[in-house]
This record gives sequence, structure tokens and C-alpha cells, in this order.
Amino acid sequence: MSLTPVETHLPLVDLKRQYAAIRPEIQAAINRVLENTDFIMGRDVAEFETEFATFCRVKHAIGVASGTAAIHLVLEALNVGPGDEVISVANTFIATVEPIMWLGAKPVFVDIDPEYATLDPEKLEAAITPHTRAIMPVDLYGQCAEMDKIGEIAARHGIPVIEDAAQAQGSEYCGLRAGTWGIASCFSFYPGKNLGAYGDAGAVTTTDDALAERLRRRRNHGRSSKYEHIEVGYAERLDTLQAAILRAKLSHLDDWNEARRRLAASYDHALKDIADVQIPKVNPDGIPIYHLYVIQHPRRDKLAEHLQTHSIQTGVHYPLPLHLQPALKSLGYQRGDLPITEQLAGQILSLPIFPEMTGGEVDRVAMAVRSFSG
Repeated sequence: MSLTPVETHLPLVDLKRQYAAIRPEIQAAINRVLENTDFIMGRDVAEFETEFATFCRVKHAIGVASGTAAIHLVLEALNVGPGDEVISVANTFIATVEPIMWLGAKPVFVDIDPEYATLDPEKLEAAITPHTRAIMPVDLYGQCAEMDKIGEIAARHGIPVIEDAAQAQGSEYCGLRAGTWGIASCFSFYPGKNLGAYGDAGAVTTTDDALAERLRRRRNHGRSSKYEHIEVGYAERLDTLQAAILRAKLSHLDDWNEARRRLAASYDHALKDIADVQIPKVNPDGIPIYHLYVIQHPRRDKLAEHLQTHSIQTGVHYPLPLHLQPALKSLGYQRGDLPITEQLAGQILSLPIFPEMTGGEVDRVAMAVRSFSG
């Protein structure tokens, strides 16, 4: 089967379409902040925190400057430091482990479950040592890690769990939303996320009152009042303009996530019988939000090149696992240490998916995949 290349470019994610659909709401949000001139810790920050906590069904949400800042502040609040170890996974963006390194601690990587690509609970306990200070599973591609099993193991050892929920705004597992697992959950609102700002932004959710209070101080120079500082803190506040934009978008998020699920179902139907294509597997206890729609193919790079000839953009999340990154060479990992992670890194391919995508565009991608002969 052959296809005539289509000239119209189909991006991996199309933020222009989303903006066009909600332009009046975004402009009204921005204008409100400009008129109020409360640019730092303005009213929209507190309002967004309340609304996002309600969305996540959790007591506290603390707006911060980025998803990376969220992880940093939580780890530091838990007194992670030199000599400590934090368990996580290697198939994630480096921001998951950078704050561990900043604090002088050591990331310890556990291999992943081959079906869901999240931390494998069966391999977790063997990685726990007397130096383990926290366990940080990653909710990958919009699907929660097996947080119940991870939490049970962590509880037996008295170790706190931090949920890296950067890709999971609105996903559910065992009836609970991302943001409610562990002592704290860390979110990114990077522009391409399901709930994305127009710059960097993030949040921490928690049910722990004392932790929430400390995070609110630490993100804002350790303040208890404008010129009284209880402790040395950081300038890791959520920008008021970004908070206003996020508020405008949050009211659409459930609908956008449902649209992604419909598109994913269409992809599943169109791709399920194609040789060498493995469609994403969904945990039966979860409700994913498909931040990314990730297939596997043994000739991934050739398939990506083929789709590019049909003006279809793809991505790889992530091609080089963290344990093999040059920046983390000092950790001493070698190729072969995490075989499932490494195998998937050579096969995964993210196909276009965004709420405004049409069924015809899904068909176009599926036809192009089907036409690939390797």
C-alpha cells in the first residue's frame, strides 16, 4: 500500500488550535491581572490553588514556579540531603532527578513494568537500603504508576512517597486522582501538558498541613509576612499571569482529557492489527489522560522518518534513559542495568494527540503507519 504525501503539517501537539478555541477567556484572564497589577502572588494564585486542589480532590495545592521547583521544594522539606538515596525510574525527563542531585543525594533507579512503563513494584523492595529517604514514582504519559502497591511497600519501611504527576493532571488510579497519592504530588504546567501554562509553572498537592505551610513559605523567600522571614527560602513562586491562564484552562480540562481518551480509542482501533505495532496498555485499575499516545515498534526510527515524509510529527519520550545520560555518569550505571527501560527506549514513538485533533487526522496517521513497510 502506498500513500501520497500530505502537505499539511500535523504537529505532535497544536497549542495554536487550543488558544484559538478559548482566546476570549485567555485574554480576559490576562487583562484581569493587568488591571489589578497584582503580578506577584496576586489573587489569581490563591484562586487557582483552591480550584486545582478541588480538581485533584485533595486538601492543599501550592503553586510554584515549575514542576522542577515542585520536586525540589518537597525533597528539601523532607530534609533529603547528602548521603540520602531517592528511588525513582530512568524513563523520565531529567527534571525528576535534578533536584535530588542539587541536594547532594543520590538517585537510585528501579526498572519499569514492561506493560505500563511505570515503576515496577516487584523490583522496588530490592532497591531499598538504610539510606533510602524517599520513593518517587513517575506517572508516565498520563497514566498513574501502581501507587497502591508502591505505597504498601513504602509504608512497611516507613519511607515517604512523592508522586511525580507532571504528566497526569486528571488521571485516576483505584478511584483516586493523581495528586492524592503519597505525602505530596508534584505537577508541571509546562505549555505542552494537558493543563499547560504559557510559560513555566507548577504545583504541589498534599493533605499534610505542616508540609503545605512550609512549602508556601519556602517558595516565597521563607516569609511569614512581607518583611519577616522565618527561614531562608527561594523565589519559586507561581507567576500571577500564569495562574490566571491556568484558571481559564482548568474549567476545560476534564473535557479535554475525555477528548484525548476518545482519540486514543480511535488510535487503538485503527492500529491494533498492524504488524509490529504495539499500542499502549492501560492498567485496568486506572483512567489515563493520554498526555502522550505512545506506541512501540522494533524499527521505531525508520517509522518516524516515514511519518515525517507524510508531514506527521512524532516524538520519543525518552530516547536516552537517565541512567545512561552523560550528566549522570557519576552514578555508575552501565548499559544493561535496566533492561526493560533500555528496550523500550529503542522502540517507543509518540504519535500526535491533542484535544482539538480530528478523527480524520487520527485516520491519516494510522494510514501512514499502516503503509510503512520497514
